Amino acid sequence: MDVGEVTLRVRYGGDGPPVVLLHGHPRTHTTWHAVAPLLAARHTVVTPDLRGYGGSTLPPDELDHAQSSKRAMARDVVALMSALGHDRFAVAGHDRGALVAFRTAMDHPDRVTHLAVLDGLPVLEHLERTDETFAKTWWHWWFLGQTEKPAEPMINADPQAWYRLPGPEVLGAGNHSDLWAALIDPAVVHGMCEDYRAGLGVDREHDAADRAAGRRVRCPALLLESARDDLDVHGDPAAIWAPWLDRPLRHRVVDSGHHQAEEAPSQVAEALLDFLTCAPQP
Repeated sequence: MDVGEVTLRVRYGGDGPPVVLLHGHPRTHTTWHAVAPLLAARHTVVTPDLRGYGGSTLPPDELDHAQSSKRAMARDVVALMSALGHDRFAVAGHDRGALVAFRTAMDHPDRVTHLAVLDGLPVLEHLERTDETFAKTWWHWWFLGQTEKPAEPMINADPQAWYRLPGPEVLGAGNHSDLWAALIDPAVVHGMCEDYRAGLGVDREHDAADRAAGRRVRCPALLLESARDDLDVHGDPAAIWAPWLDRPLRHRVVDSGHHQAEEAPSQVAEALLDFLTCAPQP
């Protein structure tokens, strides 16, 4: 679907109030293959590939990497939902998709009814809390964000050595196949690196401007935290989220590793279905 600056690959279906599901790095929309059908009986479910990922396109690079900013990706989400006839919608995102979901709720409060983040915090909160532990365990942020010695040639030389991901027994055969079709595409690898470069610069600036202006998410918000991941690297993630929200945060722990949608789809779907019944922002 043409949404202006880019063309998005998108899959959608179901019936009821709309919800957008946004994948993380290095995924495509098929990460939701087991969750989306569980939501579709009660919701219209929309699952795009983010710009630069999977089968979606990316505009030419800008000096500040703004073409890959979460603000630009949020505009894509809004344009996509408008094209599908949805003025208001819920948005849920995992990992990098959580950053896009957050930015969509911040930049377009009149469009977003509910915000769900899976294993994510605002970029600014991560960067301001960077210490030895974070740098060691989240080192890929700095590797992928490099510009003087870009990561793309090293990744493209042997994608399977770099992306040590679960197999089809965990991801599902179709999702596994779709993911690897993307990861061997140098254009996709570049798009993913640009996402991280934007994260270390322009995305941080957007978060800082919002905080300075006192802007917060107005709609109900849910945090789904993996039990066997390290989102708590900076301390209690719910406490970190609280100043960014107008309403009390709903917080659930999912019995999974980082890949919630594939490892615990029924828990994720149950939590989202329960959350989406709460009253939206007027």
